[in-house]
Amino acid sequence: MNTVTRPRILVVGAGFAGVECVRRLERKLSPDEADVTLVTPFAYQLYLPLLPQVASGVLTPQSIAVSLRRSKKYRTRIIPGGAIGVDLKSKVCVIRTITDEIVNEPYDYIVLAPGSITRTFDIPGLTDHAFGMKTLAEAAYIRDHVISQLDLADASQDPVERASRLQFVVVGGGYAGTETAACLQRLTHAAVKRYPRLDPSLIKWHLIDIAPKLMPELGDKLGSSAQEILRRRGIDISLGTSIAKAGPEEVTFTDGRVIPTRTLIWTAGVVASPLIATLGAETVKGRLSVAPEMNLPGDDGVFALGDSAAVPDLAKGDGAMCPPTAQHALRQGRHVADNVIASLRGQAMKPYVHKDLGLVVDLGGTDAVSKPLGIELRGLPAQAVARGYHWSALRTNVAKTRVMTNWLLNAVAGDDFVRTGFQARKAARLKDFEYTDAYLTPEQVRERVEGSGGPE
Repeated sequence: MNTVTRPRILVVGAGFAGVECVRRLERKLSPDEADVTLVTPFAYQLYLPLLPQVASGVLTPQSIAVSLRRSKKYRTRIIPGGAIGVDLKSKVCVIRTITDEIVNEPYDYIVLAPGSITRTFDIPGLTDHAFGMKTLAEAAYIRDHVISQLDLADASQDPVERASRLQFVVVGGGYAGTETAACLQRLTHAAVKRYPRLDPSLIKWHLIDIAPKLMPELGDKLGSSAQEILRRRGIDISLGTSIAKAGPEEVTFTDGRVIPTRTLIWTAGVVASPLIATLGAETVKGRLSVAPEMNLPGDDGVFALGDSAAVPDLAKGDGAMCPPTAQHALRQGRHVADNVIASLRGQAMKPYVHKDLGLVVDLGGTDAVSKPLGIELRGLPAQAVARGYHWSALRTNVAKTRVMTNWLLNAVAGDDFVRTGFQARKAARLKDFEYTDAYLTPEQVRERVEGSGGPE
């Protein structure tokens, strides 16, 4: 069959959903059935749930970044860049490559799995002074920053500056925020023993959230257990509270408290990638509204899944939508690949149904709370389940070996407290990592496609 006549399947995003979809397409489609292309700025799949352990130095960055180019057997073409617009009428995706060239990529089938970005609000100073926890670079940078605060506090002769550098604020009482605060608190608690001039009692971690409960999905008992563990470690937890404004040396809470700090970590939820807004299609709280088969009604060959899609949760019913979790993204990736193949072959597509398997929260060391299949666990059993789940979810044996080796080495040898020098020249904050200003408006997408004479 001529290459030009083969259907073109374009997958946007190399997260859990996108990579699972691509790999299943490669396994189930013969080479002459379709051409598969993946658009991603980084040629690796990032295992997001373990980012807090990268930030705390338990894991190396490479151990949770699974290369997409490592195997010789995969035939998918990778376009290094980011999708910044989609013209559904012309069936064209507009891509900004890593060389800043803007190109039009035509498709017959498109699978939208661009993921999500950090949700921010119109809080004075937030994007200028807060760190996020959404990318590999942010996790590595935060580790450097936290260790540098200990170094700078140790070098300072000003007690006010020293106190401010030893206070840390994490906003967001979900899994990401709770695990980030727990893991980094353990890091500073262990590191301060190597700084004889610093008073350990000056190190204070604050975890705040506007919600009335910490990780409400866990239920009252496990949520209370997690709070008890964190408070026993000295982490100050404030619920029903958020940030009123942020500055370079202090943060003001909505309850009026002013906390002198140089470290504000923002993990208060996520929103769908701005790419979704470029389609001009119906959305649910920013996520693309799709059918249970994960296709876009009224637009042939358009599928969406993962964090950017409002996929009906048929297992729960009552109009519920699937939560933006890794376990759903993995299964949706495989399922949408099957539906793309069914559509391509003229067969019937099947709705997505998956019952949630439970939740795991790793608080570092031997501390954890987990709820696999509704069974509530604490301590070492919960830790074994949490790490066992994450380990088994890693896609390659190389990644599994690296992660297991890191865990064993950290358990035996402890932390190294090494600063790599990422922030030696210029400080970077939340606004510097996610490039949210790169996307086009629907009008700009149409102008771009029409002005270039259609698909290239």
